Amino acid sequence: MHSLDELLHPITPDRFMADYYGRKPLHIPAETGAPKAALTSWDEFNALLSQTLNWTSETLKLVSNGANIAPEFYCEEVNSQAGRVLRPSPAKVEVFLSTGASLIAGDIHTQTPALRSLSTALGRAFAGQVGANAYLSFGGVRALASHFDLHEVFAIQIEGEKVWRLYENRAENPVGFDMPEDQIPAWLERTRGRLMMEVHMKPGDVLYLPRGWYHDALAQPGASLHVTWSVTPLYGRILFSLLESAALQDPAFRAWLTPAGQDGGRPLQQQLAALGQKLAALAAHPRFADEIAMTQERLVHRTTTYDLPNRKPLTGYRRTNLAPPAFKGPVAVAMEWAFSQPDFAVEDLCAQFPFVDADAIHEAVGAALRAGALSRV
Repeated sequence: MHSLDELLHPITPDRFMADYYGRKPLHIPAETGAPKAALTSWDEFNALLSQTLNWTSETLKLVSNGANIAPEFYCEEVNSQAGRVLRPSPAKVEVFLSTGASLIAGDIHTQTPALRSLSTALGRAFAGQVGANAYLSFGGVRALASHFDLHEVFAIQIEGEKVWRLYENRAENPVGFDMPEDQIPAWLERTRGRLMMEVHMKPGDVLYLPRGWYHDALAQPGASLHVTWSVTPLYGRILFSLLESAALQDPAFRAWLTPAGQDGGRPLQQQLAALGQKLAALAAHPRFADEIAMTQERLVHRTTTYDLPNRKPLTGYRRTNLAPPAFKGPVAVAMEWAFSQPDFAVEDLCAQFPFVDADAIHEAVGAALRAGALSRV
């Protein structure tokens, strides 16, 4: 799948964004032939798991009835080029699976062309960071306790069947848990509310859950394999780090704050009000919107491939003494870097700024060349 349209079909992206995104769950039953289930298969999944050097105790986990199985029970400490590491032992993993444990294979969104393609499409559609986990479980076993996720969820049933139970409560825009970790499971069980609906997932079915929606899932008889994509766009917190960098260029933000006890605190209040107005002006500036846009673009996974042993030719440019044209938007940042170099290759410029549209970079370089601000090397 190469687009959100293909993932959601027959629901259109426009209808999804208007009626479901961030609002309520959506179950899309498989169509004839279940083409979405062809995203991967038992054979391909087994091949991925068999690449044992790629897995660690962090990326391959075992769960039984809502509790994580400690890595020392299914991993072995081995020597690697990075030193001693815990690496899952296929034989030990299989023993736990035979007892009914569930397996979670994490960070698989780049492992195959099909997974990479859908990951890129989701990242582009929602301007967010994308990850994918595969879940293998067996009939009658609930791998994870009732919970909600801190991201948007798109699940595709690959093999077997699974029943998802959705509850009536929902956390409002959650970004974390303000309590000790060992208290979270019991708190989730208490706050999930009553069962709202059950969704019976079959191969090729798609389920969307908004962030914060309480749910759990139970595999049906036999083995179940599904892949879940997490989509995490930026939220308001990013403003603090971006504004800090921009604000510190203004001497007013580097000045000492007035003591709170001076003149009843009025000078401090005036100073803070002035700084607040400066922050508002920074946030409203078009250049700041460009910074947000570039930060969003940095989150999008881009599918790249090698073409060895071929070597790509480089197109070199050198700055002249003439002033370059004025550039707007994200490409302005890329061109600012280019003109800070004695000379550069446009291929390197695109590599340095993969989050800026490559066509826009080529057009900007062409405009600078026509203006005489650049010459070919």
